[in-house]
Amino acid sequence: MRVLRLLAVALACCGWWPPGSQGKTLRGSFSSAAARDAQGQSIGRFEFHGDHALLCVRVSNIAVAVGKEAKLHLFQAQEWLKLQENSDGYSCSEKLSKAQLTMTMNQTEHNLTISQIPYPQTWHVFYADKYTCKDDNENSQVEDIPFEMMLLNPDAEGNPLDHFSAGESGLHEFFFLLVLVYFVIACIYAQSLWQAINKGGPMHMILKVLTTALLLQAGSALANYIHFSSYSKDGIGLPFMGSLAEFFDITSQIHMLFLLLSLCMGWTIVRMKKSQSRPLQWDSTPASTGIAVFIVITQSILLLWEQFEETSPHSYYSHHNLAGILLIILRICLALSLGCGLYQIITVERSTLKREFYITFAKGCVLWFLCHPVLACISFMFNDYQRDKIITIGVILCQSISMVILYRLFLSHSLYWEVSSLSSVTLPLTISSGHKSRPHF
Repeated sequence: MRVLRLLAVALACCGWWPPGSQGKTLRGSFSSAAARDAQGQSIGRFEFHGDHALLCVRVSNIAVAVGKEAKLHLFQAQEWLKLQENSDGYSCSEKLSKAQLTMTMNQTEHNLTISQIPYPQTWHVFYADKYTCKDDNENSQVEDIPFEMMLLNPDAEGNPLDHFSAGESGLHEFFFLLVLVYFVIACIYAQSLWQAINKGGPMHMILKVLTTALLLQAGSALANYIHFSSYSKDGIGLPFMGSLAEFFDITSQIHMLFLLLSLCMGWTIVRMKKSQSRPLQWDSTPASTGIAVFIVITQSILLLWEQFEETSPHSYYSHHNLAGILLIILRICLALSLGCGLYQIITVERSTLKREFYITFAKGCVLWFLCHPVLACISFMFNDYQRDKIITIGVILCQSISMVILYRLFLSHSLYWEVSSLSSVTLPLTISSGHKSRPHF
């Protein structure tokens, strides 16, 4: 089992470090070549809301910008999608003429106010100049234009100072409250939990793995809060902290996957191969180890694949690509498989106390695995800009509740403690450690 845990951490560490996402203060260069190749250079997108949203851009070489007749074109997401679907029906110049807003860059600094937005909308920003729609290579040697762009929404007082898009608003406050809750809980329960872990016993390994996953979740929340705190000031944040938050989260997911698989497979395999008089016995077998290793590796590969393909900042809970869809399918399959295995145990279990224990454990498993797929489906009932936020907040809360359920279950003197006493066997995850006596706390 220790080998499995090391493997899980190694998989999370090897190669897992996605590049920092761009913030809403964008820096780069306006390129005539890139604009010509794509019929408009894509600069970014932003979900504006309110009556006084602002796009502010500063260019370093205004002479080159004026000479190239540089312009920014802003398209509403729906209109841009229509143009993409019917791209063959429009020429390059016709596409650019469909832009809802256009800004000619003939000054060092430009401010464009986007007003009268009835509801939050995604806008795409493109760069184009007089060379964009030409077929020759006249612009091949033209100098690029360095720029800095800020995309701002109105704050509570109506001033355009908020770097968060409509889909990101509220996340900073959410992570602050989450960190605060973790801190309060740590102050109340840390000492008693530490004592329980130090005393060892049949639940020692379970509590260690569960606590490690919880600490990683707390570390992810803290890193996200630090990143968002900086992001709220400059629109860039600390990409390193954002990547660290994702790293902590994926490692926590692997720990919890290992814990739940080990417990469920242990009970199922034992019930199939051993006598019914020892239903909670689990010795590490090639079958259980192989299945756990395969699933952990599969999820790790999918998580890595999904993160390296994801380009949107702050959306690592929102699966928008093939790897993300496969992750959701994997979670559904795991929930169904583990649920069926636990159901078979519950239906033949005669002891009310043991049945109550298995039912509670099943609730924690199903909640952990199914919260993401269910919330992804529910999110389609809301507007586009709300979906990522609903999934992110919902998944974190549901998985936190699942951890609370499991903690109460394994620390309860009326359930797991008594079940172990009644069965008089080694508990799951102890791997023949010899703890067959009643644990004391």
